[in-house]
Amino acid sequence: MTAMTIRVLLADDQEMLRSAYRMILGSQPDIEVVGEAADGVVAVAEARRLRPDVCLFDIRMPGMDGLEATARLAGPDAAEPLKVVIATTFDLDEYVYRALRNGACGFLLKDCSPALLVEAVRAAASGDSLISPSITVRLLKHMAAAPPAPPAAPPPAEPPTPRELEVIAMVARGLTNEEAAEALHVSLSTVKTHLGNIQRKLGSRNRVEIAAWAWENGIRAR
Repeated sequence: MTAMTIRVLLADDQEMLRSAYRMILGSQPDIEVVGEAADGVVAVAEARRLRPDVCLFDIRMPGMDGLEATARLAGPDAAEPLKVVIATTFDLDEYVYRALRNGACGFLLKDCSPALLVEAVRAAASGDSLISPSITVRLLKHMAAAPPAPPAAPPPAEPPTPRELEVIAMVARGLTNEEAAEALHVSLSTVKTHLGNIQRKLGSRNRVEIAAWAWENGIRAR
């Protein structure tokens, strides 16, 4: 194990899913699964014992659900907050909002691609946030149906470049980094560089906030 290895704790009450996550993440040279739990109580105890770089939690687990476990490990009252990514079959808005409010730094659906799962773990480990693109799009649809929002915040001091605006529009459409790279005919690392610059310029923490800025400012993909 190298100093750069990302240590991950898995918590899901289904052994089959834990096995799948373990296989996907364990196949990466920079990720190691260091522990597993089948319920929320054990997950919290193991997280506090192992201090993993990233916790990957389900929502519905016996003993304590993943949302409460996230609050205890990553919420405002956590003495030494850990990084938690939620992976679930339930994409109800209540769950998304509660997970993010409780300190989660990622929210994925279990049918996401292995590449997106790996990307979310790496993003969490590096201090970034990743929200499933399909959830981002649905949240924006709710924004569109909601009453008019207050006036948008002042333009960023350093405005996005034309190419960064293209990337912003693609995030708002729900495209993954890989899909954006293909559409723009650039490398994946180039898209990630653009996203890093976008987050810095907009002061956004994740894809939802980037997409919300796009919506509020009328940025649409052609």
